[in-house]
Amino acid sequence: MKFATKVIHAGIEPDPSTGAIMTPIFQTSTYVQAAPGDHKGYEYARTQNPTRAVLEKNLAALENGTDAICFSSGLAAQDAVIKLLKSGDEVLSVNDLYGGSYRQMVRVYGPWGLKSRYVDMTDAATVEAAIGPDTRLLWIETPTNPMLSIVDIEAVCAIARKHGILTVVDNTFASPFLQNPLDLGADIVLHSATKYIGGHSDVVHGCLIVRDAELGQRLHFIQNASGAVPGPQDCFLILRGIKTLHLRVQRSCENAAAIAEYLAAHSKVAKVYWPGFAHHPNHAVAKKQMRMFGAMVSFDLKDNTPEAANKVLSGTHLFSLAESLGGVESLIGHPASMTHASIPREERLKVGLTDSLIRLSVGVEDVSDLIADLDACIG
Repeated sequence: MKFATKVIHAGIEPDPSTGAIMTPIFQTSTYVQAAPGDHKGYEYARTQNPTRAVLEKNLAALENGTDAICFSSGLAAQDAVIKLLKSGDEVLSVNDLYGGSYRQMVRVYGPWGLKSRYVDMTDAATVEAAIGPDTRLLWIETPTNPMLSIVDIEAVCAIARKHGILTVVDNTFASPFLQNPLDLGADIVLHSATKYIGGHSDVVHGCLIVRDAELGQRLHFIQNASGAVPGPQDCFLILRGIKTLHLRVQRSCENAAAIAEYLAAHSKVAKVYWPGFAHHPNHAVAKKQMRMFGAMVSFDLKDNTPEAANKVLSGTHLFSLAESLGGVESLIGHPASMTHASIPREERLKVGLTDSLIRLSVGVEDVSDLIADLDACIG
């Protein structure tokens, strides 16, 4: 089954009681049993919900996995992965990391004994050299947030297997339409489904997808035991969003390509970060493992003062100044003060995340209108 068919049909059947083509919202907290233990597969809604079950089957198919586990947010999904570890274990992570992921590892789990280190994962040899005796998990994010660096998933996962280390790939920036890390050797794929998978800026959600059934059962246990589950309305909205995932992401990628080219040619723009450029570091890897180059674009102005950046950030009309990404509408953001404010400034600067860096999440509007909107602010 091809991807465009999977988003509509995989794991989804008409409701057997009514024939409804859309999966119903099962808004219930519990289920009646004929006798103790004699039920229809559902006991309590934290543990199971029919709407969530359909979504999990659909997500597993999109990432070519055997199982999916849904959560109330992307960070709740990350929390479940970290709970596979124990005190004294180490996470080796990409150094250009979403600020919320960094905050959870360092400030929430650091005091409990989790060790975490952050390295440049764009070179597989660097990753292997950094593996220590306590390293139990490699945390890969590609494209990275917000510098859009590319990690060779296949190469890094091969190193992890050699050392008996678990791998997770945060695939939020790519979505299942552009990239399937399980096919490249990853053990777990993570999505903040709030972003491209949901796609309409109306729900917060997260998910994990796995190849190994036993690993899936461990994560389902954590999901149930910790209770960070999404409600059925949230699952319904994600299922609805998935049906147009391929159409939305393709259009957004096409728009982003045009905007990246526009910015690269602009006399007031110093540098543009977008994996589709032939000169982008690891462009060849992006071309190998992605179907398109994504809809995220970051850039620095030649006037790299906060004042110049603020003029652009506060001056757009179609690009809304807001956190998040991956919706149908275009967003503009300032990572240093918004999504990555929890990362110390000296750490941000090491990867090129300056105080004036601007990040765009390019939506599905008419690209000529988007370029005109930016041009009016940049000048």
